Amino acid sequence: MVLLPLTKNMLSSAKVFNKPFVNLVNIRHLMSKQLVYNEFGDPLKVVKFKECQVPPLGPQDVLVRMLAAPINPADINTIQGKYPVKVNLPSIPGNEGVGIVKEVGKDVREISVGSKVILTKPVQGTWRDIALFKENVLKGVPDQLGIVEAATLTVNPCTAYRMLTDFQPVKDGLVVIQNGANSACGQNVIQICKAWGVKNINIVRNRPEIDDLKNYLKCLGATYVLTEEELRSTNIFKDKLIEKPSLALNCVGGKSSLEMLRHLQPSGKMVTYGGMSREPVSIPTSALIFKNLSFYGFWMTAWNEKATPVEKNNMMNDIISMMTCDNIKGPIHKMVKIEEYQEAIGNALSPQGFTGCKYILDFS
Repeated sequence: MVLLPLTKNMLSSAKVFNKPFVNLVNIRHLMSKQLVYNEFGDPLKVVKFKECQVPPLGPQDVLVRMLAAPINPADINTIQGKYPVKVNLPSIPGNEGVGIVKEVGKDVREISVGSKVILTKPVQGTWRDIALFKENVLKGVPDQLGIVEAATLTVNPCTAYRMLTDFQPVKDGLVVIQNGANSACGQNVIQICKAWGVKNINIVRNRPEIDDLKNYLKCLGATYVLTEEELRSTNIFKDKLIEKPSLALNCVGGKSSLEMLRHLQPSGKMVTYGGMSREPVSIPTSALIFKNLSFYGFWMTAWNEKATPVEKNNMMNDIISMMTCDNIKGPIHKMVKIEEYQEAIGNALSPQGFTGCKYILDFS
């Protein structure tokens, strides 16, 4: 077989008669800006910026021009080699992101060109401006859904939603208490509780700007905001200002989790989804015997592996509905270009500010 070079006339004809052919030719010459690491270690040292050629479009592939992708703690832990989900090296980081579909393979049925899409499965490599993804890892979202909300949808809002859904019937009037309330997930817990009419008590560490933080969380929908020290001496339960909580959400561990469980109702439940203090959750024997408290762990990745497509879609659609109605807003954030990735990674390693600022790679 003799391969002839493409001429301008041939390409001009192809634009009219063989449009997919031209797209395939163009895809082969697309260059993608991406972040890559070849070994596990310090993200500031092992993550490198590269420009790579985009492979040809396969029959089940979707070509996506990414708009935004956040940098999450799980992304950092994965690069460090400390996260339970292991990846093959070299690897492109990033578990979340949103983009616009530019081309679809011939066997793609549910995704169309021009759609706004998010990634629904982890470890797909979202820290790049142009990518090929399989159709089954993408979900179309409404055009009116904000870029930040869409880019950060699949981790923190989903984690908050599941913890408020799967352990106690909080919609029946039960009270929720949580520590780490100023975290990204904690802010989603507050906003979902407000949307559902659920009273919530929020515990944060003391700091110089504590009044600003309390006011901010109350604007999101917090019923009460207490420091860890205030929780030990509060009278809100004794004075019957609010019922004792039946569900505790713990992302800190150590003394913070111990103080929360002391206020739980009999037969209450504590769900642990993080350990920011790096101290274990200590459970008094009396809490198990005399208060009949129950303790659970939660990991969003594990839920996703077991959930049915219907369960996933129902959750996603519910969250998207709350976002488009402004019941859930995106986190405080800073958009940075991919070339400025070290600033973003550095912030994720050592978050600054009373709420922390989520850094989001901006490809638009």
